[in-house]
This record gives sequence, structure tokens and C-alpha cells, in this order.
Amino acid sequence: MTRRERLTVTVDPAHVQAGQDAVAAGRAESVSAWVNLALAERAAKERRLAAMADAIAVYEAKFGAISAEELSAQARADRESAIVVRGKPRPSARGRRRRRAA
Repeated sequence: MTRRERLTVTVDPAHVQAGQDAVAAGRAESVSAWVNLALAERAAKERRLAAMADAIAVYEAKFGAISAEELSAQARADRESAIVVRGKPRPSARGRRRRRAA
């Protein structure tokens, strides 16, 4: 087992209660374990974000800056190709135009 280090922090009461609820429900061994997991997940997220920023910087160095128009076009393409897994599918922009014109 790795060595642990004691840490004193100030936390919002709602977060303390969430940790205590997790322990009471058996989802965590202790509030310390619950907080430790949250810190580990945050550190992993920060590493992923840094790696993504590095990848974007490399791409832009090779191909030029990604424009707002390119981001907008990609967001539109992503919405149009999305598969709805719950709820009702939203009509496509084309479908909305046809209904308005009809």
C-alpha cells in the first residue's frame, strides 16, 4: 500500500454530505477514500485536457489555426449525425424548413 499524507481542507457542506452519503450507501470505504478518488479523477481529467491542448497545438502548427467557421461547421455536422438514444429525435434543419414552407 502506498503512503498516505494527511491534508486539511475546507469543503462546502453539501460536498461533505455527499461523501458521507456515499459511505453510508456503501459506495466508498470512507470520506477520505471518496475525496481521494475525486482528486484522482480530477488529476486524470487535467492530464487529458493538457494532452488535448497539446494535440490541437501540434495540428494548428502544421495546418493553421482552426477557425470559428470550421468549429461551427463541425458542430453542425456532429448534431446532424448524432443518434438519439432516449427521447424524441429532433427534426433536422431541412425537415424544419420543409414544414415551415408547406
